[in-house]
Amino acid sequence: MLPAFFILIGTHTFGLPFWLAAILGGVATLILLGLAFKKVMVDPMIHHGVLPLVIATIGLAILMKEAVREFYGADAWPFPALWATTDVTLFGAVFAVQSLLILATCIVVVGALQLFLAGTLTGRCMQAAAQNPAVARLLGIRVERMILYTFLINAALVWIAALLVTPIYLAKFTNGEILGLYAFIAALIGGFNQVRGAIVGGLLLGVIDNFCAVYVSSSYRMAVPLLVLIAVILVRPQGLLGRVEERTV
Repeated sequence: MLPAFFILIGTHTFGLPFWLAAILGGVATLILLGLAFKKVMVDPMIHHGVLPLVIATIGLAILMKEAVREFYGADAWPFPALWATTDVTLFGAVFAVQSLLILATCIVVVGALQLFLAGTLTGRCMQAAAQNPAVARLLGIRVERMILYTFLINAALVWIAALLVTPIYLAKFTNGEILGLYAFIAALIGGFNQVRGAIVGGLLLGVIDNFCAVYVSSSYRMAVPLLVLIAVILVRPQGLLGRVEERTV
């Protein structure tokens, strides 16, 4: 939600061309949602445990949503599309060109992220810092820097997501809440500790959601993800592709 409005501020308030506003919006996203979020909120709160940090993050999300509504209003704002909005017919089925290109972009981005994590020294250091920070420090890995890289990558992914989906959903202050809920449920369905599980969960949720909207009723679209989540948790609590983790207590 926030990167989309950063871009709109650049185009509407300052009269910048879209490509320049998109670049500056990406820089603002990296600074605020990546660097500042970690330094100002995560670093002071993490010493008090995960739960206080989660509560503080929820409070920050509410603050950002209400701030955008106060500044831009509750109306949905049109957002420029990156590609043509025409349709194409494949094997007798009609697909939106925009949706196909969004899917292709997501595949490329996820593939590049996996190559970075598995094929570079920095990526492997980030995984080591996530799995065992104490041992990583003994091996000379700068854990704090690896955590900062993680937040910056997250911010970059959020910026890319805003560019891809905002032309479809329009720019409105509730986008982060709705899409964030769908993404969280998709990750739980596929397996919260597996990247490929989150991808499978997202595709499965999207297909079921759209089929239910067409063949059942669009009135129940918001209930479908929760019903799918409950069904998966009852049958396979770790998710479709998740693995069971054991911890010493």
